[in-house]
Amino acid sequence: MTGPSALELDALWQEFHEVVNMTSQELAQWLESRPAGERTAVGEGVLALLQKSRAELREEDLQVMYAVVDTVEHEGTDGLDGPGGREKRHRLMAVGHDPLRPTGPPSSLL
Repeated sequence: MTGPSALELDALWQEFHEVVNMTSQELAQWLESRPAGERTAVGEGVLALLQKSRAELREEDLQVMYAVVDTVEHEGTDGLDGPGGREKRHRLMAVGHDPLRPTGPPSSLL
């Protein structure tokens, strides 16, 4: 199996950083506040990725990035006001996406 092309990697890198709209500090605090059963390997992977440059990416990092983009796209923001909305927001925040914030890199990264 070959990895993504340079164009695919560029698109994934950009999309990942658009959907992850929490800073590494915010995500770390969120993950630390969750019970052990609610912490996810993906969330921990996102936290590690936020500390890396694109040149440092490994295959497992790409898998985390794809998982985050897929999770955010699948979950969407519908239903946040209804039953289960709080849990949905928490699931998304566990991968670095706060659906109550605009999408895009956190303002501290601009």
